[in-house]
Amino acid sequence: MSYYGYAPYVPVAVRRAKAQKQLEKMKKKGLKVQPVELPGRKIADSFWGKGWCDHMESFSDYANRLPRGRAYVRNGSVCHLDVKPGCIQAIVSGSKLYNVSITITPLVKKKWDAVKYSCTGRIGSLIDLLRGKLDSAVMEVVSDRRQGLFPLPGEMKFDCNCPDWAGMCKHVAAVLYGVGARLDHSPEMLFLLRGVNHEELVNVSAAVTVAAKAGTSRRRIANSGLADVFGVEMADAGEALPGIMVRPATKKSKKTTPEVSFPEPLTGETICAWRSSLGETQSAFAARVQVTAASVSNWEKKGAATIAVQARTLSALRRAWKQTHP
Repeated sequence: MSYYGYAPYVPVAVRRAKAQKQLEKMKKKGLKVQPVELPGRKIADSFWGKGWCDHMESFSDYANRLPRGRAYVRNGSVCHLDVKPGCIQAIVSGSKLYNVSITITPLVKKKWDAVKYSCTGRIGSLIDLLRGKLDSAVMEVVSDRRQGLFPLPGEMKFDCNCPDWAGMCKHVAAVLYGVGARLDHSPEMLFLLRGVNHEELVNVSAAVTVAAKAGTSRRRIANSGLADVFGVEMADAGEALPGIMVRPATKKSKKTTPEVSFPEPLTGETICAWRSSLGETQSAFAARVQVTAASVSNWEKKGAATIAVQARTLSALRRAWKQTHP
């Protein structure tokens, strides 16, 4: 590495080709590559993704570096991005592959408690929370520039092994935008980064009370699918299966309650709602029906469409249904 100047410009196509060869070698060594891939020019479209990007752009210290980062993430230069508790590890393609590390300070307890207090009784379900379907007051609280969930500049530490000695190089900027894109599909990652439990924001008892007053079943609170929007491993324990009759709470009776039949056709929304009603992650549900977590994720992404499964898997699903719907 030369400290007297930067490497000459390398066309994007050439960078990609070189990066792909190097990544293939890393894959063979066990790295699970997770590239940031945008469907178009727009980096983020959800409340959480756009909120993250807008928050980063609100600080003048970042103004000169962020535009180059936008270009990099849009042309697919963020080859790998892995979000862990309090840390982001990434690989960005430049004149060569650069390793980027961003450390984020956990949200202080006092600030988190204030956020929870302000949101008490205002969020009905995890689905509403992760979809960003919040009332304006809650949106203002969680996205507040100073007191919200997004990190402040002093709460982030950047490290990149490129020759640019600036606090934020273009590779770091690209990764920050990559996080915004990732939050579109996995909003729970923001809470993972800040070291807090998003479930604490959901007041389940308040949601049940509101639903009861509206004449709805307790088990039909927020019955819209989650994975068809995000494909994340989150669950709302209060959902009912769309289109499936659920036994209402009744007084004790000696009469036998009819068995809830296996759903036909089987859709992604049904799988999502079934898993959520059990309060299980995609990994836990996958273990229950003897498939991989990736399979469950792919099923749920189908949404209202019918999913096709092998005979063996269908049998496992029927057994699990019978076990969870006695």
